[in-house]
Amino acid sequence: MRAAATPARPWHTLVVSGLYPSRARPTFGVFVENRLRRLAADGRVRPRVLAPLPWCPPGADRVAAWRPLAATPATELRYGIPVEYPRYLHLPRFGVPFQPWAIYRALAPRLCRLLAAGARIDLLDAHYVYPDGVAAALLARRFALPLVITARGSDLNRIARDPLPRCWIVWAVRRAQGLVAVCAALARVYEKLGADPARIRVLRNGVDLELFRPLDRERLRLALGLSGPVFLTVGQLIERKGVHLVLEALAELPGCTLLVVGEGPERAALGRRAEALGVAERVRFLGALPHERLPELYNCADCLVLASSREGWANVLLEAMACGTPVVATAVWGTPEVVTAPEAGRLVAERSGPALAAAIRALLAAPPPRTATRAYAERFGWEPTTEGQIALFETVLAEWAARRREGT
Repeated sequence: MRAAATPARPWHTLVVSGLYPSRARPTFGVFVENRLRRLAADGRVRPRVLAPLPWCPPGADRVAAWRPLAATPATELRYGIPVEYPRYLHLPRFGVPFQPWAIYRALAPRLCRLLAAGARIDLLDAHYVYPDGVAAALLARRFALPLVITARGSDLNRIARDPLPRCWIVWAVRRAQGLVAVCAALARVYEKLGADPARIRVLRNGVDLELFRPLDRERLRLALGLSGPVFLTVGQLIERKGVHLVLEALAELPGCTLLVVGEGPERAALGRRAEALGVAERVRFLGALPHERLPELYNCADCLVLASSREGWANVLLEAMACGTPVVATAVWGTPEVVTAPEAGRLVAERSGPALAAAIRALLAAPPPRTATRAYAERFGWEPTTEGQIALFETVLAEWAARRREGT
């Protein structure tokens, strides 16, 4: 891999990310796959993926939470991109400090076999700084490969606060030749961790403007038996997504209906919370849905509500806007970079049920034209992100080739 000149296109990248979908978990990490699909379709990059997953003990398929992991295949071809799902040993809670090393130990033999079989790998492209980016940095050191790491949110704004993961992260970001942040807020965290600002690029997520588009709103609402004001929340049912706060907002908005898309450990507690608040009859828990079903629901809603305590770049915001649906969202991390105009929706400074209810009420009273909201989303197609990735890869590979020529 010690090339004497910059590799010829197409460049062959090895993507390392445990956040990647499979046929057993089609919506898990779909935002990573979406970006990679656009990059692969460009033709200048030819990726393959190693998506490490925790090893499942025998009988794990009898436990609902572990069933999708146990059902994940060893390999899969997704949209023409080869994907492998190597297993590594991970102890929930206790194994977090050792995850990068465990993943590295699982991936190194795979990479050895790929190279021995004649596969060309020009660059490692890791998504999520911890543990995947750290494991990729270990691979990059062993196999003398250039490395690009993408930060997406919790990997820097939460995990980097813990002392041992922070040490791993600081080492990895200083080792990487290229660093990507999906919003400017995360780029600033990179710099605080000691990364060279010249190596950092802000490359936001885009939105699929063909999939997420205005549809026949009245027909869809009729088919779902919806009437009156409807708002929607989409995401994992975990505390940081704030669905419990959206339920509190619903209690202050008589006559409104809430649609909840997603699954997670908070599902039962949220059902009980809805009962306690007296809104259970106005809430529909729809479970996890295929990505292709979401446009129907975005079109049915008068607004999307996202009450997260932290977000890197929330894809659901742009997906809703692309369907003409404005948003109400807490002003955390990268979200103010997504919602920058009245036609996009409203930001809430205070993360509480009453504050969300006030913003929803105001939006319903004076909604922007849905055509204006769609036009706002059209500024966020994937093309600029793909071009930014290509430019970064080109810079990294040229610098890497120069270093090899100089013997450094």
